[in-house]
Amino acid sequence: MIYQAMDAYEHLIHKYNVAAPRYTSYPTVPYWDAANFDLDKWKRSVKMSFDESNDRDGLSIYIHLPYCESLCTYCGCNTRITRNHQVELPYIEAVLKEWQLYRSLFNARPVIREIHLGGGTPTFFSAANLRRLIEQLLEGTTIHTDAEFGFEGHPLNTTEEHLRTLHQLGFRRISLGVQDLDPAVQLAINRIQTFEQLQKTTLLARLIGYTSVNFDLIYGLPMQTVQSVTDTISKVSLLMPDRIAFYSYAHVPWIKPGQRSFTEKHLPDMLTKQRLHELGRKMFGALGYNEVGMDHFALPGDSLLHSQKSGSLHRNFMGYTCKYTQLSVGLGVSAISDTWTAYGQNAKTVEEYLQLVNNGDLPVVKGHILTNEDLTIRRHILNIMCKGGTAIKDQADMNIMIGALERMQPLMQDGLLKLTPDRLTVTPLGKRFLRNICMAIDAYAWGERQSTPLFSMAG
Repeated sequence: MIYQAMDAYEHLIHKYNVAAPRYTSYPTVPYWDAANFDLDKWKRSVKMSFDESNDRDGLSIYIHLPYCESLCTYCGCNTRITRNHQVELPYIEAVLKEWQLYRSLFNARPVIREIHLGGGTPTFFSAANLRRLIEQLLEGTTIHTDAEFGFEGHPLNTTEEHLRTLHQLGFRRISLGVQDLDPAVQLAINRIQTFEQLQKTTLLARLIGYTSVNFDLIYGLPMQTVQSVTDTISKVSLLMPDRIAFYSYAHVPWIKPGQRSFTEKHLPDMLTKQRLHELGRKMFGALGYNEVGMDHFALPGDSLLHSQKSGSLHRNFMGYTCKYTQLSVGLGVSAISDTWTAYGQNAKTVEEYLQLVNNGDLPVVKGHILTNEDLTIRRHILNIMCKGGTAIKDQADMNIMIGALERMQPLMQDGLLKLTPDRLTVTPLGKRFLRNICMAIDAYAWGERQSTPLFSMAG
């Protein structure tokens, strides 16, 4: 059945397997207008966004903890590889100093709606140092009644002390980086972990009281086959995480040199990769998971699925979330903040980040102030990614759609979307091609073309 389904739209897989953003923002980072951005504009935008939204929404905080003890060669994140744990405390102190620099811009007690610890490997840090970070971060703040705190963990080094400490601090969601459980794949990507280690961490988290456990899985990795992915998902089914993120491997060795440890010949070809994707979707569906947006699956009753059904699903630099906030503050090296009308990104190296913060400066080194057209297109892209369609309400909306009409024609002819005078709707088939649909209305992607690829392939 899987192969019959694939044959029905194999030509679409080939046609739309082009480099495309994942649209965790609009405009995407490579197209930011850094020349018209400066720190004064950024601070004004932060102040305005806080004043407008703190009492209503609260704010989200993302903390980037970049350290890992070893390099996972598939990884596209900003990481620093070291076994020297003396780096922990100076980094945490810098993050707390950065938070105080933002606090100085606020004219009221901040309301914290969401905290997410990402990396890197947040559980590289000791439980004691994570407690120090979170307790001092929350000092003098109000925790929203509907707050959600989550962190990313590695099954190899997420200890019972980590789980209990973070649970005591209000964390109820954990995301475990599984990726694949096949030994040959794990060896190729340098991420060795056993099912037994994953099982121990998962069961312990649930015993302690975590109410949402997510597994990250990746398809398209080196050495993967239909059988290996089947075996991985079969093992995952024994634990039934509340959510599963099933990501396409992004092969960008020109950006991430670690990926040069293997070549395209070690990767599944395009059609095999899509068969792996279809296999996963069907297996998750048979297990009772519902597809949420792009790449995500959730069991009935999970808050992510509920937010999709209620129309409140949101997408930001952390991916899909059920907690919308107008202001998202990114702390730590390379972290990105969002005021809704502006983006700001921190220095990308640990050394530059520490130097700026310890000198008393916000470490934001690049950004973008959104234009009115940016805001309009951003709204449409968010609606497409989160709601499967978007309303065309006024002349500004109409101008965007008319401008993209030529690019949307093939998508409509292939049955991926429908366009009426008052709405763009993604079809069931089109859900497989959300990145392509969003790219059709991306004004920057169709401007000046780049000689070097900026994004991974959509397939």
